[in-house]
Amino acid sequence: MGARFIFGVGFWLAVHAGVLAQAPARTPDIHFNPTRHAIADAMLQLAAVTAEDVVFDLGSGDGRIPIIAAQKYGARGVGVEIDPRLVNQSWGNANDAEVANRVSFRVGDLFETDLAGATVVTMYLSPSIMKRLMPRLRTLPPGTRIVSHQFDMPGWPPDERRKVDEAEIFLWRIPK
Repeated sequence: MGARFIFGVGFWLAVHAGVLAQAPARTPDIHFNPTRHAIADAMLQLAAVTAEDVVFDLGSGDGRIPIIAAQKYGARGVGVEIDPRLVNQSWGNANDAEVANRVSFRVGDLFETDLAGATVVTMYLSPSIMKRLMPRLRTLPPGTRIVSHQFDMPGWPPDERRKVDEAEIFLWRIPK
């Protein structure tokens, strides 16, 4: 094996399926704006992520939240991103971080993706998008934690909120 031959299976499939050249299937609802590393880590801390968790990041961009969840907390991470180019970048970032075996990235629509298995859901989405997601999020299994960077969900008070630098992060727990 060569020195750079440690790509995850998902990366291999993405490359060989022609994902690299694809544009998003539809115009994204929000443009990628990366969450700073310190804020991403604070989101995972607020959710009390452990190695037992499966962290889904909706609108995962470059994959930093699933990667940090795997790297620092030993969790499994799943990124859902509509832009195939960002999914490709995520796989490269996971490979560079040596966690490609603990994360996966999907080209998908966050409104349609299957959230089965998620114990933590993270997002940095606009209030209007979160409002559309809220009915689905409220049906997640008891104990699931939902964390948002910067925006809360209208009409659903968070269980906790924290200020990190100039940003706010919000936590909801699905009641048991």
